[in-house]
Amino acid sequence: MDSEKMFDASLYNITVRKGNFDGEVFFEAKVKELPDVAEYAETYEEAYLLAIDTIETTAEALAEQGKVMPAPILENDDFSGRVTLRMPKSMHAALSSWSESEDISLNQLLVNCLAFNLGEQFGVSRTIHSIKSSIGSFNQTDYMHLESQPRRTNKVVPIKPIVLNENVMENRYYGS
Repeated sequence: MDSEKMFDASLYNITVRKGNFDGEVFFEAKVKELPDVAEYAETYEEAYLLAIDTIETTAEALAEQGKVMPAPILENDDFSGRVTLRMPKSMHAALSSWSESEDISLNQLLVNCLAFNLGEQFGVSRTIHSIKSSIGSFNQTDYMHLESQPRRTNKVVPIKPIVLNENVMENRYYGS
């Protein structure tokens, strides 16, 4: 089978969004596998088709130069939701104590912590993107107002004292 017949540009990850670019509203198409590619058009469909055309053109140009086209990044749907996690015994004890004080399972506590941090990271990246978009628009007058948030205070969770020898005990604490 010919390799050109096997190439399918629609397998690539294309995102299309409507935005204000230099004071004009367009649809922007980006290709995840080709980070330098951005196509602009007046409609969603046009932007998507331009991205497909760019992928095909890039593949042809790279083949002519004897270079390899980046493969499409295919999502792996083979996740079970189960993770084995190793941690120091003292951390395990601290987290167990915290989950007991919250009257939830250790698993639920860990999922809550991971979800919070993932959400915080997503929020930060979206805010930065929003600020960059606002700065890039000359005609935009309604800038996002960001207020500084008060710093969170850490909750200190004591864990069982550790006996170092007969006469010395060490208390350890973990902040949350």
